[in-house]
Amino acid sequence: MRHPRHRLAIAFGSLLCVAAICTPVLATDSAVMQAQQQRIDIVHKVAASVVAIFSSDGGGGGSGVLITADGYALTNFHVTSACGDFMKCGLNDGRLYDAVIVGIDPTGDVALVKLLGRDDFPHATLGDSDKLAVGDWTYAMGNPFLLATDFQPTVTAGIVSGLHRYQYPAGTLLEYTDCIQVDTSINPGNSGGPLFNTAGELVGINGRISVEKRGRVNVGAGYAISINQIKHFMDYLRGGHVVDHATLGATVRSGSDREVVVDSILDLSAAYRRGLREDDEIVSFAGRPIGSVNQFKNILGIYPKGWSLPLVYRRDGRKQEIIVELRALHRESELKPKQPQAPRGKPKPAPDDLNPHKSAKLPKEELPDEYKKMFVKKAGYANYYFNLQEQQRVLGGLANLQSWRSATGRWKLTGRTTMGEEFALSLSEKALGLQLPNRPGLQSLDSGDFLDEPPGSGGLLAALYQFKLLLTKGTDAFTEFQYVGSQPLEGRNVQVDVLLTRKAGVETSWYFRKADGAFVGFDTRLGNDVDPCEVRFLDYGDFAGKRFPSRFSVRHADVDFATFEVLTLEVLDEKKPEAGNRN
Repeated sequence: MRHPRHRLAIAFGSLLCVAAICTPVLATDSAVMQAQQQRIDIVHKVAASVVAIFSSDGGGGGSGVLITADGYALTNFHVTSACGDFMKCGLNDGRLYDAVIVGIDPTGDVALVKLLGRDDFPHATLGDSDKLAVGDWTYAMGNPFLLATDFQPTVTAGIVSGLHRYQYPAGTLLEYTDCIQVDTSINPGNSGGPLFNTAGELVGINGRISVEKRGRVNVGAGYAISINQIKHFMDYLRGGHVVDHATLGATVRSGSDREVVVDSILDLSAAYRRGLREDDEIVSFAGRPIGSVNQFKNILGIYPKGWSLPLVYRRDGRKQEIIVELRALHRESELKPKQPQAPRGKPKPAPDDLNPHKSAKLPKEELPDEYKKMFVKKAGYANYYFNLQEQQRVLGGLANLQSWRSATGRWKLTGRTTMGEEFALSLSEKALGLQLPNRPGLQSLDSGDFLDEPPGSGGLLAALYQFKLLLTKGTDAFTEFQYVGSQPLEGRNVQVDVLLTRKAGVETSWYFRKADGAFVGFDTRLGNDVDPCEVRFLDYGDFAGKRFPSRFSVRHADVDFATFEVLTLEVLDEKKPEAGNRN
């Protein structure tokens, strides 16, 4: 017979067992449930902006993401190069839309397309990829293996594995610089699709995957082009261009103390003209410190050709800052749109959208005529139609100068410089002249060859003549007229839209402030690989009912030539005597 205390212990133990079995599982922490619901809501929201891209015949495709309400969408160049000028794009509303190519970046593996038929497309919010940190969670969305034939995108989650990765060209022009490495599952068909941060902001465009003896499937190393790099090229793409990346015109190497030094430099480059030489140490570029050759290539590769950016170098222990204009990385012939070649070497780019399996048959519909006119073929452009649209938009900045269209006579300007020197300027159809103490200039228009007149100005008279042509004759006055894109002016934070004209060997870049469209100045070059004459408008005034710059500065090769204050402006009959003979 058991002791009563023993029987009590058995009974108590039994009660504990029953309690353990019957006690309900503790309620999940409300913060966890809230975070889960937030993630679901974000994914649901951004899914509406994800694009399933198919070639017109439904034989292949990839992914993309809408970034504007009027239908502009980002994807990979190697996706669109297989789809042609027009393609089909599906959204998760179940509808299929026609789309047209806008601009391409063969080097950065980016393309811009425009979906047609609406002006209220759901679109992603652009984030700041420079704020990403290793370990941050990200979502990749798209059309892997072309599974999304119902246009419902696949979503995968993972972390940022690395930042500022450099993926060198491997048998193609594709060069991923300063890109984002993720372990987020990215597979064939995901290319061109969005990489979102946890706030649902677009921080990258998925492109490459690393593969090693396992077929073209994800192995945990994917690469996305950063959205901050794409922002630099966005307006070039919107202008229908085949865009190019930049080079300094110099090669670099690691020095004895692991510093980055100039190995060789082109004497025609702007960097050389600004004073950079072999064996100079590059300390920083575009405001970012340089600690390795790889880092320098990464930073340089995220900028378009033609941008002017600050560079700090050290020589004999002393630092010097210069503003350098970047050269084109490729010859124009190298960038002609064509099918990408099969890659060689490692890591291999993933032209992962040419699915070996045919996608579901897409409805065969004749492209409406109103869409057909939205593709204009022209050498050097992906689609010249969109360049024409951007030209007209930017030219709106000249609206308050339209009254000069009829002022085709001889212009005579008088005034003084900020140094107190009196000047007289004459611009006619036969000759150009400037009367200025110690710095006169005279340029005949009979020969057709423009000179650096007055000497040391970079061709001020030629520059002002281009200005007169623009105001009086408009685009018809030039042999070439195009919208280039946007860039920071002189490496500063002032962003400008750029129109470019060419006439008789003279090239002029016209600058319009993006914030308000104001016409702020221009640069004129008398040839290739020479410093321009830089004219900047500092103020406007009214002259006989016509608005005109009342104060403008002139600079050439980092040297201020003069700042002019215009007091009088007359439009005279061409038969009157010319002004502007040398003193």
